[in-house]
Amino acid sequence: MIVLGLETSCDDTSAGIYDGRDLLANVVSTQLVHRQFGGVVPELASRAHIQLVLPVIQESLREAGLSVSDIEGLAVTYGPGLAGSLLVGLSVAKGLALALNIPLTGINHLEGHIWSNRLAHPDLEPPFVVLIASGGHTQIVFVRQWGQYTVMGRTRDDASGEAFDKVGKLLELGYPGGPAIEKLARSGDACAIAFPRAFLEEGSFDFSFSGLKTAVLNWVRNADAETVQSRLPDIAASFQEAVVDVLVEKTIAAARYSGVSRLVMAGGVAVNGRLRNRMAERGAEEGMDVLWPTPQLCTDNGGMIAAAGHASFARGDRSDLMLSPVPSLNLS
Repeated sequence: MIVLGLETSCDDTSAGIYDGRDLLANVVSTQLVHRQFGGVVPELASRAHIQLVLPVIQESLREAGLSVSDIEGLAVTYGPGLAGSLLVGLSVAKGLALALNIPLTGINHLEGHIWSNRLAHPDLEPPFVVLIASGGHTQIVFVRQWGQYTVMGRTRDDASGEAFDKVGKLLELGYPGGPAIEKLARSGDACAIAFPRAFLEEGSFDFSFSGLKTAVLNWVRNADAETVQSRLPDIAASFQEAVVDVLVEKTIAAARYSGVSRLVMAGGVAVNGRLRNRMAERGAEEGMDVLWPTPQLCTDNGGMIAAAGHASFARGDRSDLMLSPVPSLNLS
């Protein structure tokens, strides 16, 4: 079955095509309009999706060497995400499904991120634990079987990627903040500033990054401009290390608690090189395999939605044309 997947949950407009074996196309158009505002503006995101979604679909068909009549199923993100952005993708998917007389299935955006690892590692099979870390989400999920997910921990305030973006904005590094902080941190001392690690109560797999963000803000406010400028690499490295420490230790603990020997990472923050290296090191110490997708598959992309959709159709799942966006959709 050839499935077209549409992803418009935030500020990436993407279409992917998957046939159950190969990812035939995966086209992503990132909206640059938000950079001047230091974050995603929902209304602008919705308008940009309207302009980009059809050209992105056309480009995915061209890349796959297919025509629209070859598509046998439509998979579309219906949550979580920005309501207006989700609505654009849903409207287009419904229209195509109706016009082509093919089935439609709604996909949870977070399930798509989990499936990005299956695209990168075709032999991956449950059970395993996955860390989903992005600008909007930070969760640890136990995958018992494909389609059966238990959320073990989630952020209680800021997502890890959101913390990177806010600190990047505070340090005037531009948007998105994650890549800029990682680059700057390479020349900094990760032990230079003792920023806090919020491990919360014993046994909890939840996260909290608001206190860390506030600690960076207070440090910057209490230093003069010249000191801040000269110590930017140390600030970036120390902040990044604080985030990575918590992500790694909680994910390893969750995998140990679940009795699994494999853990995977997904989402935009999974591109971070320091996080990958630390997770791989700690995984090796615990005798665990650690996997992650390619950088393109870490971002929001239609390929992961197409893959999750293909599995959804195989289970017999179908959505009707009344499917609505669910901005706060849960995974389990």
